[in-house]
Amino acid sequence: MAPPRTPQEALAFLAGLNPSGIKLGLERVHATLEALGHPERRYRVLHVAGTNGKGSTCAFAASALRAAGHKVGLYTSPHLERVNERFQVDGADISDEVLGCRILEVLERCPDAASASGMLTYFEFGTVVALWHFAQEAVDVAVLETGLGGRLDATNATQPLVTAITPISFDHMEYLGHTLGAIAGEKAGILKPGVPVVVSRQEPEALDAISRVAGQVGAPLLLEGRDFHVEPDPEGGFVYRGPERTLRGLSLSLRGPHQTQNAAVALAVLGQLDQRGMAVPPEAAISGLATARWPGRMEQLGERPAVLLDGAHNPGGVAVLLASLDALYPGRRIHAVFGVVADKDRAPMMRALFPRCASVHLTPLDTPRSLAPERYLAEARALCADARAYATLDEALAGARATAGAEDVLLCTGSLFLVGAARARLSRNLGALQQQP
Repeated sequence: MAPPRTPQEALAFLAGLNPSGIKLGLERVHATLEALGHPERRYRVLHVAGTNGKGSTCAFAASALRAAGHKVGLYTSPHLERVNERFQVDGADISDEVLGCRILEVLERCPDAASASGMLTYFEFGTVVALWHFAQEAVDVAVLETGLGGRLDATNATQPLVTAITPISFDHMEYLGHTLGAIAGEKAGILKPGVPVVVSRQEPEALDAISRVAGQVGAPLLLEGRDFHVEPDPEGGFVYRGPERTLRGLSLSLRGPHQTQNAAVALAVLGQLDQRGMAVPPEAAISGLATARWPGRMEQLGERPAVLLDGAHNPGGVAVLLASLDALYPGRRIHAVFGVVADKDRAPMMRALFPRCASVHLTPLDTPRSLAPERYLAEARALCADARAYATLDEALAGARATAGAEDVLLCTGSLFLVGAARARLSRNLGALQQQP
């Protein structure tokens, strides 16, 4: 492949890397960052790992840091609609032109990153570009979400000021292990000597693994429920109680009861950053939680029926989704548009979700990893009698719309691939799914 010469060619180069390619290890990323002069050392880093909730936690923290007057880089994955979403500075996605230029700048300094012998994976290359971009933009702090793991994740080539671990669930077992302890041990690989780690409530097996790693490396551990928590405030909203401060009158922009846990972790992280010289006054923390945005997670786009997008794609995520449905849409019939990638453990997700649904509409995903709906239609019908398979997402959305009543909920879930594609379509054509009052 000839090296790209224009920003447009650079974007095509990035898109041409295999998005599903995984090569665990940090050697390639370390070598590339060294060739770039270690851009990741020019700003402070907050590093967040976990299975569920890490994106929301990053969104809360980044929003509060911006409210405190800091210039903030935010690197997350995967994206919903455009790769530009992964690279944000002060809440704005990177433009195509700037992203193309950043890719060219990295390749000019590190031609091996595009060579057959040293080529980075899609995620590795994206991570390097993000770290380079944040340095060029002179951010004060970068909030980094890990990819699938922690210990061998490309984002772990940084030296954070504070780390955090959100709830651990079963996901990516082929890479991380088949027990909660093994998965948690991989996630805990982001812990560093002397760097505090803020940890959400965990299953005992996961907490044991995280605590063991924290003790081995000498990372001070702050645990939700023991050292900090968020609870309802009798005077309205929520109150946060942590080792560094108490905050009252909190309101959360992100929906669902689980967001109080993500907010608690974010506030504890912000408190640790504040104590380490990155000022986050109480009013900034309160404002940040009230204004954070994180699309595709319990996101409602319309009424009659309510059209809901949620990126739950593992058993833990589905459990959180169901609790949110009970809290926000009690008693309403659910019509699920569902798609899944072939390498996911779909059975526990389906067993939890489908019996709660009035109808299920299976759709393929726009990825080579998609599991064809007809492959698991019989499984779906055993859990929900009104389950159907479709050839396209558009047909599945139309089928769900034809089945749902005005007071029902049309839910798109099962994969972020599905949520991103559905969000793009629904943003353009939401009126076609709505009933007139």
